[in-house]
Amino acid sequence: MSKINSLNTLSTLNVGGKEYHYHSIKKAEEKLGDLSRLPKSMKVLLENLLRFEDNITVNADDIAAIGEWARNRTSKREIQYRPARVLMQDFTGVPAVVDLAAMRDAMVKAGGDAKHINPLAPVDLVIDHSVMIDTFGSNSSFDENVKLEMERNGERYEFLKWGQNAFDNFRVVPPGTGICHQVNLEFLSQVAWTNERDGKTWIMPDTCVGTDSHTPMVNGLSVLAWGVGGIEAEAAILGQPISMVIPEVVGFKLTGKLVEGVTATDLVLTIVEMLRKKGVVGKFVEYYGDGLKDLPLADRATISNMAPEYGATVGFFPVDDITLNYMRLTGRDEEIIARTEAYAKEQGFWGNDGDEPVFTDTLELDLGSVVPSMAGPKRPQDRVTLPGLKDAFDKFVADSNDDINKTADIYLNDKKETLHQGDVVFAAITSCTNTSNPSVMMAAGLVAEKAAKLGLNRKPWVKTSLAPGSKVVSEYLDKAGLTKYLDEVGFNLTGYGCTACIGNSGPLITEVGEAIDQNDFAMSAVISGNRNFEGRIHPQIKTNWIASPPLVVAFAIAGTTRIDISKDPIAQDKDGNDVFLKDIWPSNQEIADAVAKVDGTMFRKGYDGVFDGDAHWQALDVAKTETFQWNENSTYVQHPPYFEKIDQPIAALKPIENASVLAYFGDSITTDHISPAGVIMAGAPAGLYLQDKGVSPKDFNSYGSRRGNHQVMIRGTFANIRIRNKMLTDVEGGYTKHIPTGETLPIYDAAMRYEAENTPLIVLAGKEYGSGSSRDWAAKGPNLLGVKAVIAESYERIHRSNLIGMGILALQYKNGENAESLGLTGEESFTINFDDSIKPGQDIEVSAKKADGTVVNFTVLCRIDTLNEVDYFKSGGILHYVLREMIAEHK
Repeated sequence: MSKINSLNTLSTLNVGGKEYHYHSIKKAEEKLGDLSRLPKSMKVLLENLLRFEDNITVNADDIAAIGEWARNRTSKREIQYRPARVLMQDFTGVPAVVDLAAMRDAMVKAGGDAKHINPLAPVDLVIDHSVMIDTFGSNSSFDENVKLEMERNGERYEFLKWGQNAFDNFRVVPPGTGICHQVNLEFLSQVAWTNERDGKTWIMPDTCVGTDSHTPMVNGLSVLAWGVGGIEAEAAILGQPISMVIPEVVGFKLTGKLVEGVTATDLVLTIVEMLRKKGVVGKFVEYYGDGLKDLPLADRATISNMAPEYGATVGFFPVDDITLNYMRLTGRDEEIIARTEAYAKEQGFWGNDGDEPVFTDTLELDLGSVVPSMAGPKRPQDRVTLPGLKDAFDKFVADSNDDINKTADIYLNDKKETLHQGDVVFAAITSCTNTSNPSVMMAAGLVAEKAAKLGLNRKPWVKTSLAPGSKVVSEYLDKAGLTKYLDEVGFNLTGYGCTACIGNSGPLITEVGEAIDQNDFAMSAVISGNRNFEGRIHPQIKTNWIASPPLVVAFAIAGTTRIDISKDPIAQDKDGNDVFLKDIWPSNQEIADAVAKVDGTMFRKGYDGVFDGDAHWQALDVAKTETFQWNENSTYVQHPPYFEKIDQPIAALKPIENASVLAYFGDSITTDHISPAGVIMAGAPAGLYLQDKGVSPKDFNSYGSRRGNHQVMIRGTFANIRIRNKMLTDVEGGYTKHIPTGETLPIYDAAMRYEAENTPLIVLAGKEYGSGSSRDWAAKGPNLLGVKAVIAESYERIHRSNLIGMGILALQYKNGENAESLGLTGEESFTINFDDSIKPGQDIEVSAKKADGTVVNFTVLCRIDTLNEVDYFKSGGILHYVLREMIAEHK
């Protein structure tokens, strides 16, 4: 809480006879001026500054800057922000806990107490990223997938359970419960957070950062939350504020109402397309307008969930009656609901009819103009209408110089089937984006019901999957009588977790996978997820299409994306008659009637004993020790090398001299390209390492599941099978040219050569470098490969922060320049001139020497954006900075 109170904003609020202490925005207005039209999201930032004003990390000038923002609608001021809590999932959570365990070891080595390394902010880690779709299409699929998950991930889960016992303020939601964002929305979030201090109850906005880029999903519930890298989250856990420049806020006005047959998925894909064109990277987006009154909270959460897809830090909605009704529906205590309403109205967080906040910029959408859509083939912002899908697929094949008409015959269930380009080989109802939304899930069940009654089924070459984000979904599908129909058309329950959305799609049908490899088919996946980056969903599938859950079912029945599903027949019924989409599509009233069956008892039942876990989890027997007992033979969890030199003085910064380019990339390189989460190929460096350790390919699991082992992860860095290095011609995958010899090598092997030659490394890239997931290994991996700097045209927010957090210098081309315009090929020797006086946003001179001796000189922008980041960079990274501070404090 605040140590000083320069604006005298302390106040009390009485709700139902209980007194809450808080910092009043109304009182702040007495000094800052009228804040009534300040965006709600900015009011949350203001409250945070008022509460943590200490004249060290937060001072009166920081607070005054919010008042200036209300008048100027922009600010360059750097502030220090402290979220109420931290959310993690297991893919990013395991390496974070590995780092905390290693920091405990370092603290003990330095003569301190291990317990000084302990979360200071509440942490919830939800295990949701590990279940894979190994089996599908039967009533035993769920049990079989869970059994395999526990067998594969026993070491990781034992490690997390150790962390649950060893650390205070750290809770683990065991596997088989749901997806972290849906659990956060339905259960963990309180909207108005409270804590006890000095014998008083303090109330404040519920705020959160998470180690997953889709953390903004709870913005739909008016919880200010965004994704950060695991590195930055660990620092927040250990008491460090998050340094940020006061953001611009783009207002998105929604008017009208969705028309018959249009889903929340169609809406969010339209919004993603609009905001990507607008350009909102690093900005807050706040929704307002008359359209909110008819927009269910589940639809709001769907829109907020895809904030990283449209590039924004958050996609925020105000508190209103729809918020309170959702809290009531999901079983929140009436006391929490009452305090949320009273506090929101008192502080100006409440959304009133006709609100017109002041924004940096605005745009508007009439909900009535939204039409059924999909997105693909490899980016969520590339929206296509249903009639345009066939042409979009055909263009992909034409651009690949492939034959659109090639076919192959295979035998499935003793029957000959003919595969064609564009066939749907994977259809998955997956991800937090849509499985959290009862309307689209009920719609999927209703499509299945109508299809089953007509005798329709999935095409035999389609692998199908249903992986809800929480057990509540299964409860209400059962109550609506729709589960049996989903089962009949192949959408049996496969797990509660991210599954296909994170690349845990499991193997395709064997004969189908073999035909794809033999014929180099361009096949399709249709998924209800939020990401469709190339190589992410499945390595054998080249085109991936985001769609609403009911469309996923329809495409599984159609079996191809080379049709206009809005008017072409999708199948024949049991009597041989053509069936069209309109024949199986439910009306809005049918969907509403089904959704009306959802009630609060389902949520209370679904989350009863949420931290207990099933018999598998309870059977894990772990030692209750303050420090972790590392197993040097483990291929899942290894002691990381980051803190080995923590006892040595910090060296002064000096120029990077005679660096080679490890790789030269184009635009839209995602964190999935840099550090894939999915399949480990047997012939890749990581696969060879695991086999050398006695692990057979069938037991490789995924990169995501092995993020606790740096030896696997550095070998998997830049190992995405679809990544393209412009230093090579007609080569796909994680390869590069070793400049001294001219050899083509796996990137890991080349990096090890350069390390032996004492050659520093850099990476060249285009626009939107590091888009996608908030993946700390996309920065940790390059760091361990010896990458000292990245020069890119632009960065996605989280990845830029992660690079600095791992001691990698992020640089940005200036004046519209890029590698191509400067005539760079990646074969030059680079010198980057900076020293210990480095400052945020300064110009840095770079020289690139070509083989013939000519030199290209150019200026780049230093993307160390804040003074805090300067300290982190000088220390070798944010965790090194924090650990040195803690060791010094407790010596």
